[in-house]
Amino acid sequence: MKKTTFIFAFFLIVATAFAQKPTDVLMTIEGEPILVNEFERVYKKNLELVKDESQKTIDGYLDLFIDYKLKVAEAYAQNLDEDKAYKREFTKYRDQLARNYVNETRLFEGIAEEAYNRGKEQINANHILIKVGYDALPQDTLKAYNKIKSLRERALAGEDFIALAKQNSEEPGAKERGGDLGYFTVFSMVYPFENMAYNTPVGEISDIVRTNFGYHVLKVNDRRIRESPIVVSHIMITEKKDDPSFNPEERINELYKMLQQGSNFEELAKQFSDDKNSAKLGGKLKAFSRGQLRSDSFENSAYNLQNPGDLSKPIKTRFGWHVLKLEEKMKERSFEEQKEDLYRKIKKGDRSKVISTQVTQDIIKKYGIKRYEYLDFFDEYASDEVTKSKWKITDTLTGDRNKVVFTIGNKDIYYDEFAEYIYYRQRFAEKKPTKRDYIENMYNEFESIEIKEYLNEQLESENPEFGAIIGEYRDGLLIFDVMKKNIWQKAKRDTLGLERFYQTVASNYSWDERIDAEILSGGDSAKIQEAKAMLEAGKTAEAIKAALNTNDKVHIIISSGRYEKNDATLPEGLAFQKGVSDVLSNGETYSVVNIKEVLPPSTKTFEEVKGRVMSEYQNQIENDWINSLQAKYKVDVDKRTLKKLKKRYK
Repeated sequence: MKKTTFIFAFFLIVATAFAQKPTDVLMTIEGEPILVNEFERVYKKNLELVKDESQKTIDGYLDLFIDYKLKVAEAYAQNLDEDKAYKREFTKYRDQLARNYVNETRLFEGIAEEAYNRGKEQINANHILIKVGYDALPQDTLKAYNKIKSLRERALAGEDFIALAKQNSEEPGAKERGGDLGYFTVFSMVYPFENMAYNTPVGEISDIVRTNFGYHVLKVNDRRIRESPIVVSHIMITEKKDDPSFNPEERINELYKMLQQGSNFEELAKQFSDDKNSAKLGGKLKAFSRGQLRSDSFENSAYNLQNPGDLSKPIKTRFGWHVLKLEEKMKERSFEEQKEDLYRKIKKGDRSKVISTQVTQDIIKKYGIKRYEYLDFFDEYASDEVTKSKWKITDTLTGDRNKVVFTIGNKDIYYDEFAEYIYYRQRFAEKKPTKRDYIENMYNEFESIEIKEYLNEQLESENPEFGAIIGEYRDGLLIFDVMKKNIWQKAKRDTLGLERFYQTVASNYSWDERIDAEILSGGDSAKIQEAKAMLEAGKTAEAIKAALNTNDKVHIIISSGRYEKNDATLPEGLAFQKGVSDVLSNGETYSVVNIKEVLPPSTKTFEEVKGRVMSEYQNQIENDWINSLQAKYKVDVDKRTLKKLKKRYK
């Protein structure tokens, strides 16, 4: 029984009571108000997903909504909003969403378009590196710069670039390779280096470019168009854990010979391939380009195929044995099709720093910033241990000593907050030659983070759309965590309870009639007729295979096991009768089945249906848990507000 009462909220009965306002309170849970506009937004958004027609009414959906909000309330009661993993996931999403409400989206798109256009080409270049870190002393930086400048001038004057690289470059292996980078494309190098490579004409010497490795000079040797994506189909055969005698190499070679003899690739893939996802499609895979798959041997074999319909010889990868067929050589994917992948790579690389810097400046321009002196204080406050990542806060900043380090908009950021950042960040911060440089670098990071945090706080209150989306995501994360803790993990740990539950529902899980059988298949109906006769004469399947697969020709493939009537491995029209079946056709494949035993319907064992029973058990635990939440929390629904809402959706 729900602990839900209907009340009149007298403070809402005003002159405009007959006009529904989005700020009207629909209900309270333990006194916390929930507004009409939140319910309406969720109702309209999810209405098409509701399968039960009775729950599509306002009253019906209200029950679902209340249960949803009770789960959120319980998540807060269990302090799941303080969990580090939750905070990390929520912050990640909020930061990503905020990009759509500032110029970050525009900046991302510009850099993504640049990457897309560069990705159409590959560049071949050599380079010379003189090492110097960003944390080097000024005199060491100048020394490195003068050295690379001198080498560039010598290259421009006509000296052999490879010889200069072998004699002077500080890149590991430069003496052997002469700075040879081979062919590379977008995202292969750090961004400043890539910029210089793509902006240097073929045959020319680049300007000097600095990266975190040091100073570089490049010579661009060639530019070529990158190969387009292709589509292939494959048949994959893997080892079978339940049959140690099965030889996947032997099976793939049998299939390859059948293909050479004219058997249909699609039919063989559907029947024999162990890649079940592609087997349903006749072995067809999604389009890919070089470097996208985690298998050089697979990619090389695929790209060596010249014309649609061409077959590869059997190849082995870490996934198993394969035969490939070229389906299509595609055109390059459009920018929109690659956009998501490009964005992901940009976020992971140093391009993101360019975007971050610009976004920070845009936020400062909008809200304003005031900075105050901090460096002298923290140079004295933080001991030298900070440069060794061992500093601890032993002197808490309070009172007048806890000054404002900067103000963004109407928010003050204090010394103690920066001190905490130094403490937690010191192990991961970029090393610098002096303590002051070290602290200044961490301050720049800290300021950027706090400025973006301020923007996110303002967006949630200033922008209703942003606030609604982020609120739904926050609730969703909390519901996931509270369900994981109270339902899923509980069901998983309670093994005895799960087995007891299985006993109460075992009759719901049954095998249909099955056969224990051997299936002999091939593309030549005459050979399958011979196999049928040999089976009827008492020959074993292996003896038949040895007799009929002669002269390097594969006429018979054997599959064995237990099968239900709807199993795709069985030929259509097979009668479940003990003995040798008639020869049956399935497309261009013919089969004869030796049925050793017909197994009557039976109850599936616990191990056979453990996953499905677990799901059903979780549902029972969830129902009991929801009932307990309904008893725990006081829910008051405003009857007048609900009535007006229902009128609008009649």
